[in-house]
Amino acid sequence: MHWRRPQHVRTRLTLWYVGVLASVLLFFWVLTGSFLFLQMRSQLDHYAIQDVETIEGLLAFDGTGHLTLREDYHNHPESKEVLERLVEVRSSEGDVLFRNARLHDQSLGGAPLAGEGEGGYSTRSARLSDGTSVRMVSRRHTLDGHALLIRLAYSEEPIWTRFSELAGASLLAVPIALVLAGLAGYVLAQRALAPLKEMAVRAEQINSERLNERLPVAAVGDELGDLARVFNSLLARLEQSFEQLRRFTSDASHELRTPLTSIRSVGEVALRKDGSREEYRDTIGSMLEEVNRLTGLVNSLLTISRADAGHIQLHPTVFSAMDLAREAAGLFEVLVEEKRQTIEVHGDEEVNVKGDRVFLRQALVNIIHNAVKYSPVGGAISVRVKHESPGSLSWEIADNGPGIPGEHAPRVFDRFYRVDESRARESGGAGLGLSIAQWAVRVHGGDIRLLTTSSDGCTFQIDLPSIPGS
Repeated sequence: MHWRRPQHVRTRLTLWYVGVLASVLLFFWVLTGSFLFLQMRSQLDHYAIQDVETIEGLLAFDGTGHLTLREDYHNHPESKEVLERLVEVRSSEGDVLFRNARLHDQSLGGAPLAGEGEGGYSTRSARLSDGTSVRMVSRRHTLDGHALLIRLAYSEEPIWTRFSELAGASLLAVPIALVLAGLAGYVLAQRALAPLKEMAVRAEQINSERLNERLPVAAVGDELGDLARVFNSLLARLEQSFEQLRRFTSDASHELRTPLTSIRSVGEVALRKDGSREEYRDTIGSMLEEVNRLTGLVNSLLTISRADAGHIQLHPTVFSAMDLAREAAGLFEVLVEEKRQTIEVHGDEEVNVKGDRVFLRQALVNIIHNAVKYSPVGGAISVRVKHESPGSLSWEIADNGPGIPGEHAPRVFDRFYRVDESRARESGGAGLGLSIAQWAVRVHGGDIRLLTTSSDGCTFQIDLPSIPGS
């Protein structure tokens, strides 16, 4: 029959507890029983040695040369007790010289063993011909010039009787103790696992609409409390991710709806009236502007989506940090001339960086574009390459625009976030440029920060690992 593992943890814990307790009790019983048995047998050896000494004083040879007990042994009560033992005396050749009545012609230990009883007392267990187990003590003794081997034995039946009584009592008490311990262990396991069951019930109730709920933390510092705190941290991260996803979906829908609504409105207005060729050209031009804005937004959304999914594969190369800064700044020459602005690129020419040139350029372009877009007419933008410590470089982009208020600084890299909604929409921004720049920098092991938030402009810094210049 195949054994099935218990389904509930509390049942398995109880079985483990009862099994361990049974093993401990069995080990303790074996240890205690062995100690008790050896202790009682040691007492038998001690009593037998004393009785051998008494027998030595009672033995004598009669006039015919036979070994007997002295005639006055009846006057000593301890002598009578000694004769209640099993006594046998043999010669050095092994011949039986004396055997008391309790042996009934049974041999006590058989022929003498080599060295038995020499130099002291010899103890060993033996079995009589009738099956009686005895504990025997032997000693060499000389009487009237004759070498004798005196053997005296106690029956081990009392020891085995006491041992059997102990085993019977244990067999009766141990199962009762195990049952009581099992019941107590089951109750304790159930109480210990009650918070876990409560957490499981609460976790089943949490769905995408109730991610703000948390598991109860029953105790501070124990394992279940740590589990609840870890799970609550996971729920907090999931809630934050779902909230970001909802906000991203809502913002993306809003951003997509705006140009589509504009295209539809312009088209509907153009259809209601008969316009000239120039008016239709203006209408199509307005629609193409919205299409371009919509295309740029969709491309940004695709970039962010692929980045979040980890589907963008980098192609790292080694190139000059100054060359990349000049290349990114050069893309805005026309826009800078229209606004009569200046862009200065300066710094360490010897600093090289290893990374995907396309995405790092995109990060620089997004930040420089913001600097050009929000700087006033005649403003100045500075792009500086710094190499302040070995193994690191930074691009520092500064402008003299209106700056970013301090309360908005922590969220400037959030997706679709705008400091000024109306101004950003008028300039065609969707609030994704800095988010894409942050991803491009971080995927290369770097960091991007907003250093200043004053009204005289803002400064962004990109930090990346560098390699020595060639």
